[in-house]
Amino acid sequence: MSVTVLVGSQWGDEGKGKIVDILSEDYQIVVRYQGGANAGHTVEVGDQKYVLHLIPSGILRDDVICIVGNGVVLDPEALLKEIDVLAKNNINVEGRFFISDQTHLIMPYHKIFDSIQEKEKKIGTTGRGIGPCYVDKYSRKGIRFCDLFETETLIAKIKENVKEKNVILKNIYDHPGINAEEIITQYLQYQELLKSYRKDVISFLSDSITAGKSVLLEGAQGAFLDIDFGTYPFVTSSNPTSGGACTGSGIPPTKITDVIGIVKAYTTRVGEGPFPTELINETGEKLRSIGNEFGATTGRARRCGWYDATLVKHSVTVNGIDSVAITKLDVLDSFEEINVCTAYLLNGEKINHFPSTIENIKSVIPIYETLPGWNQDITKCKSYSELPKNTVDYLNFISEKSGFKVKIISVGPRRDQTFFVD
Repeated sequence: MSVTVLVGSQWGDEGKGKIVDILSEDYQIVVRYQGGANAGHTVEVGDQKYVLHLIPSGILRDDVICIVGNGVVLDPEALLKEIDVLAKNNINVEGRFFISDQTHLIMPYHKIFDSIQEKEKKIGTTGRGIGPCYVDKYSRKGIRFCDLFETETLIAKIKENVKEKNVILKNIYDHPGINAEEIITQYLQYQELLKSYRKDVISFLSDSITAGKSVLLEGAQGAFLDIDFGTYPFVTSSNPTSGGACTGSGIPPTKITDVIGIVKAYTTRVGEGPFPTELINETGEKLRSIGNEFGATTGRARRCGWYDATLVKHSVTVNGIDSVAITKLDVLDSFEEINVCTAYLLNGEKINHFPSTIENIKSVIPIYETLPGWNQDITKCKSYSELPKNTVDYLNFISEKSGFKVKIISVGPRRDQTFFVD
């Protein structure tokens, strides 16, 4: 029995979807523990590409049970579209996909507020209603998946929320407001469409772990987008870090057996916020072009920069990471030299830790060490021993500086372009 947490160790987009798909061959249950349809997990199997936003990537394995945990905020409309896309690709989710009763639902007014507030204060949200839904959750006004099946409760909560939202929309944002009856009609239709996915997830997971089944806990986004430990306020509205795996699934921390970090071989970020190693030059453009660094959910171009060992070392500490999966190593194939940030200068002083305030993060100057590139195609490598010496040296260097051991290496987007180190 193992209960493994899989964590994005940078600013998201590290390739979690692919690694979940690889690992889920050895797990019986995969649980998504936070975030919403703002995530985009891309998996390539053969010539087929799948982009999943809510359903765990383990769904591509026929014998894996997939669960949306209570820490997720669920958009029923987005979910049904995703199920339909999978069905068109002959992937049936019935009987092996379930949703926690305690999962909060994204409502149409959440998307409206998200869009309005992003225009006023640019954070870099996707406009999917994620933040406003979490706000309602913590202000105890949220509508949960279990409410969907209690008609009177659902209607009363929608009417109460819409009444409050309309006061704000009309008087503060000069918006015409929203119609409660239209939302009620829409969400009552979801009762029949989603009832087969309802599950007492806490009991199911507890019984499964007791029976010796293996569970993989899948996060969205990355550690530095965590609401508590990220580059606040340029963060998401939940906890992608390993601690969120327990609160977002109902699995107690005493049952977690290991934490695997996902680390991209360089660094990217989507949206606003500080980024110490960002390259706003031809090198940054080269990384973006070769790595196809565009968001799976929004299509937005990702900001690109060199690997930041100081940042990842902080992530290893916060998440308790045991080992990592290195992704997109092949993107560095054609670079003559590769820089790695090993420390920062802050107000003229060298520091070896990631600062806690946004002002200091914006002010740091990265200190780089330069390594020779390997200048050859590694996408056909099938084992660690086949990697060029300079590639191995690069991996050894970043693992030493960041404080992790390498478990998995990805040298291309496909499932078969991944191998275990040991």
